Amino acid sequence: MRFTWILFGLALPAAAAADVRVVEEIVAKINGQIVTRSEIEREMAEYQAEMARQKAEGEKLQQSLADHQKEVLRDLIDQSLLVQRGKELNISVETQIIKYMDDLRRQYNIASMEEFEKWIGEKAGVPYEDFKERIRNQILTQRVVGQEVGSRISVPKEEVQKYYEEHKSEFVRPEQVHLREIFLSIEGKDPKEIPAIEKKANDLLARLKKGERFAEVATKNSESESAKQGGDIGFFKRGVLDKEIEDLAFNMRRGQNSELLKRKNGFLILRLEERHQEGQATLQDVEQEITERLYGPRLNPAMREYLTKLRQNAFIEIRPGFIDSGAAEGQDTTWKDPENFKAAVTTKAEVAGKKKKKFLFVIPRGGSSQKPAAADKPAAEAPKETEKK
Repeated sequence: MRFTWILFGLALPAAAAADVRVVEEIVAKINGQIVTRSEIEREMAEYQAEMARQKAEGEKLQQSLADHQKEVLRDLIDQSLLVQRGKELNISVETQIIKYMDDLRRQYNIASMEEFEKWIGEKAGVPYEDFKERIRNQILTQRVVGQEVGSRISVPKEEVQKYYEEHKSEFVRPEQVHLREIFLSIEGKDPKEIPAIEKKANDLLARLKKGERFAEVATKNSESESAKQGGDIGFFKRGVLDKEIEDLAFNMRRGQNSELLKRKNGFLILRLEERHQEGQATLQDVEQEITERLYGPRLNPAMREYLTKLRQNAFIEIRPGFIDSGAAEGQDTTWKDPENFKAAVTTKAEVAGKKKKKFLFVIPRGGSSQKPAAADKPAAEAPKETEKK
């Protein structure tokens, strides 16, 4: 994922560049916090890069970009409101941030925090503290959603039972196993290094036997791509895996870890998460899966209703030419002083200063449950401006 700051200004000779202070265009103000045009462009650039990774092209790509353009300002306002709400609720996420950063550092085998901070700057394209702030906001947003919305959604057992009876055919399964892995590679290594790698693998196995969580050990130590998912490599039917691995996996107990396996390209430890017997799965076997299927469709409308309440109790201004597609019905989000230059732009230093301030309005718990009004116009172009010192 690449994060980029996009600065606005005219192309100037090098000698004159030092005399110009580049400004950011303010697109929206939410309880005193701001969303800038560069943030919108950054989000669009990231989304376009993701579409490129998915090899989207032609009309499909253009339609996807157009649809995302309608939602990007809404999403940035949503996040601002949720972060403000998290601060109001005194939700602390510092421990999770430290763990996330440390896991990321270990995953990419970076020895020191100094090297890690430099690496973040190179890979993410922003200073370490800016990257950390984004992670903080993402984790805080998730906590608020879980506490204020997700925890209030329940799926009755009777509904789970009914869904199972009506969709029984979907739960007829082949015999299959769900595995996690920890893998240490010896590919391309000097033969003298292999004993040390084997020792590390045995040390990891010993930690697992003492009760450490497999997913955490995998995330921090495995050299496979699956480390990002806690070593999860999914379900396998018979006949898909290497015979040695298949014979082992289909004879393990649920929750059991294998001994250390020597492979041609490295050392492997497996864990059996689940095993599905051939035939009709019982309700007990699929209850959690069904609950998750029924939970998802409830979450999105509940989220929009919650965010509409936050909007109705917030002071929001939207710059002319831009549209919040999640706006609360009847709420006045008119830009209050369209002729005032300072109300329309700010400097990068001022943006940084704004981020450090607490929000100006307390968001009460109450509010209407009206659904958000739909909007179908993409954000319009706004002029680009510079300000001389």
